[in-house]
Amino acid sequence: MSPLPHSAAVEHLPFFITAPGTPDVLMMVAAVALVACVLLAGVLFLHIHSLPERLAHKGQKLQFEIVAVLCLLALFTHAHALWVAALLLAFVDLPDFVSPLNRIARASEKLAGLPPAEPPADRPPGRESGHPAPAEGRPDA
Repeated sequence: MSPLPHSAAVEHLPFFITAPGTPDVLMMVAAVALVACVLLAGVLFLHIHSLPERLAHKGQKLQFEIVAVLCLLALFTHAHALWVAALLLAFVDLPDFVSPLNRIARASEKLAGLPPAEPPADRPPGRESGHPAPAEGRPDA
């Protein structure tokens, strides 16, 4: 014999109210959706947070390292100004000051009659700035 419902109870219950002893499907769906949303929000946050590093990756090595350090500091200290500074630095192309100074130094050594200094081991001679070598038959500007 089934128990009689309470006199104040409605005849038809909504789908999300479960009978005692049966699994609550709506709660399980909500729990899975919550975990998925938290994971997706974390991935989105880290993807946006690494934006300055990805932008600066095509630039100079020193600029990339400075941007990467600023991004890490912003991540661990929650100082958003550091992230903004890293983003601005990633968008700015830093001028190459070293190549003209090296050319001036080589020209001065040549005028003084000193033997030319050895180029660094990681770069071929005549390519200090990372720019492509001039074409053959064309004077170096």
